[in-house]
Amino acid sequence: MTSVAAAAARTILTRLHEVMASRSHAQAKLNTVVEVIGRGLDSEVCSIYLLREGMLELFATRGLAQEAVHVTRMAVGEGLVGTIAEKTETLNLAEAAAHPDFSYRSETGEEKFHSFAGVPIVRHQRAVGVLSVQHVEPRRYEEVEIEALQTVAMVLSELISNAGLVDDESALSASSALTGPELLRGLTLVKGLASGIAVYHQPRVTIEHIVAEDTEAERQRVYHAFDKMREQIDRMASQAEFGVGGEHEEVLETYRMFAYDEGWARRINDAIDSGLTAEAAIERVQQRTRMRMRQIDDPRLADRMHDLEDLSNRLLRIVSGQLGTAAAKGLRGDAILIARNLGPAELLEYDRRRLKGVILEEGSLTAHVVIVARAMGVPVLGRVRGLRGLVREGDQLLLDGDEGTATVRPAPVMVEAFEARFAKSRERQAAYAALRDVEPFTRDGTRITVMINAGLRDDIPNLGFTGADGIGLFRTEFQFLVSATLPARERQTRLYRDVLEAAGDKPVVFRTVDIGGDKVLPYLRHDDGAGEENPAMGWRALRVALERDGLLKSQARALLEASAGRTLNVMFPMVSEPWEFDAAKAVFDRQLAFLKSRKKVLPEAIRFGAMLEVPALAEQLDVLAPKLSFLSIGTNDLTQFLFAADRANPKLAERYDWLSPSILRFLRRVMLNLEGTGVDVTICGEMGGRRLEALALMGIGLRRLSITPAAVGPIKELVRRVDLEEIGQAMAGWLAAPPPSLRAALLDWACARGISCD
Repeated sequence: MTSVAAAAARTILTRLHEVMASRSHAQAKLNTVVEVIGRGLDSEVCSIYLLREGMLELFATRGLAQEAVHVTRMAVGEGLVGTIAEKTETLNLAEAAAHPDFSYRSETGEEKFHSFAGVPIVRHQRAVGVLSVQHVEPRRYEEVEIEALQTVAMVLSELISNAGLVDDESALSASSALTGPELLRGLTLVKGLASGIAVYHQPRVTIEHIVAEDTEAERQRVYHAFDKMREQIDRMASQAEFGVGGEHEEVLETYRMFAYDEGWARRINDAIDSGLTAEAAIERVQQRTRMRMRQIDDPRLADRMHDLEDLSNRLLRIVSGQLGTAAAKGLRGDAILIARNLGPAELLEYDRRRLKGVILEEGSLTAHVVIVARAMGVPVLGRVRGLRGLVREGDQLLLDGDEGTATVRPAPVMVEAFEARFAKSRERQAAYAALRDVEPFTRDGTRITVMINAGLRDDIPNLGFTGADGIGLFRTEFQFLVSATLPARERQTRLYRDVLEAAGDKPVVFRTVDIGGDKVLPYLRHDDGAGEENPAMGWRALRVALERDGLLKSQARALLEASAGRTLNVMFPMVSEPWEFDAAKAVFDRQLAFLKSRKKVLPEAIRFGAMLEVPALAEQLDVLAPKLSFLSIGTNDLTQFLFAADRANPKLAERYDWLSPSILRFLRRVMLNLEGTGVDVTICGEMGGRRLEALALMGIGLRRLSITPAAVGPIKELVRRVDLEEIGQAMAGWLAAPPPSLRAALLDWACARGISCD
């Protein structure tokens, strides 16, 4: 906030403080408030709309027709005012009537006013009203005016709440009669089953005073709170239980970077200058962060903003003295944690013995907290809408991370069924664990190679737990994504060496960094790929690496040095044409020559491979095959490219089937084209970890799978039940003359032979 905005807001706040302290009734106060704001901002119109009985009602105005007060009402989402309340965001328009959501109300007499600006009046993270200004002259409002409006709206939220002018939130909750079972649907972030009592991560901090009496005293309170918060973050980082040098330490380094961000502290100071208390200033900046987050399409940047939100909550609790979180108080039994969002540092504070699951109102697959939760073995469900309105503290919850659902207040019969399924799941896991040392041979004696996908140092123990044949895909970009800065070559080398040593005699396939698209590194300039409409098919993976050759050179050197005396398996992602593979391999060849000239210990052997994700590459496999040691088929990206269906788009998620004849015919053709070349072909991706899909893959000739660690046991058990000649003949017939549903036909075939494919 600039000094001009701070001065304007401070003048208005001082006057509002006097209005709030007066003995006038609530309506008289609001009538005075619109006059104060209108004069303070030199605005021809100033209006306040409040949420009453689910409708936004015009409660006070300066400039519009007084006859419209308590008459003009709009639904949330209706008109400009309703849009602001629904989306909890600011509108700033030079020509209000040009906005698609504009709704003209003749009784207000507003037809002569062209410009419009409105901000939400927020209470407990929900809009309870709207503050708006209008002018005859068509113009966009200056940023300083908008900032002053937002600050004033915060003070208004306290005034109208204390006066009982808006719908009471507790009454709204009570009216929803939270007594019976409720099924919640969301996005699976970490798979798994869990049951426990609902525990809210963060009790709401009640801000008692908004307008400051002594600005300097408030500033000192914020300084002390920052010092205490930074001490907490530093202590947490030093006590992280995942070992020194791990990716989780890098997540906390990013966290620490925000804690020491001077820009954040400066914005809070500016808010204090406008006349707010320390608590109100933190909340004011936090509100602006939330509004910005809603406008961010970049998932990586949005996750960074969530980390900042996490720290804002921590700072607010410290400065207010309301320090109690569920973690600080301790969990008394099996708990499912409820939060709007959650930072990685806060998750680490919980007792892992009692924390059984997490449900988030927001959350994304790329969030830092998901990386930590997966390592902790805690199932997470995200994107659950209306969570706070449906779940009360202490409610029983059944979390099904496999199906992406959670049941609140389940009936006894639901609990019984869930527990039976849970027990069956544990029995299956025990049976699969017993297969750890059993080699996966088919009934006719063919050995199927089953490997795991990994990306973190903490994933490596899964090799021993599952008895997998190796790591068929190590995603090296994870180290880049969770780091606050570009990882130094020495740190990359240390990670790769640790992975190879932990794997022992089992092979590890390192995929070179796959960044770009939806995996943006904030510390790299990405102007060329910014704002792509189709990031999955844009400037990413090998395309980025070849242009930013310093990135690939550094990684090549790190991989070569880490593999000294061992076999290095390196794979290039998203190869579209043979020349891209040649260019990437040339980078490694040059680094190898450099190390050789320095008398460094070299890898015993180097095997180069490519990832088949872009369908175009399949048309030039005859050119590329002589240069390859192996080919990995990335079914996740390949399928969305074949079907022109973005897998991140929920409307298209069900529009293609991995058991469609199209994808299976494509894969079989790839297998036939590589017969006799000596190139190992591996399926990498979710498709290979599903039993019915894996059965189909074996039927078209695939003998190597790289899948999630949790799928290794189920796939091993499947392999031992399959006769390859029999399934091969069945698949050949179905692909020659596709049935109405190949999935249904395959399922019937499996069930008839006692093969479970659920």
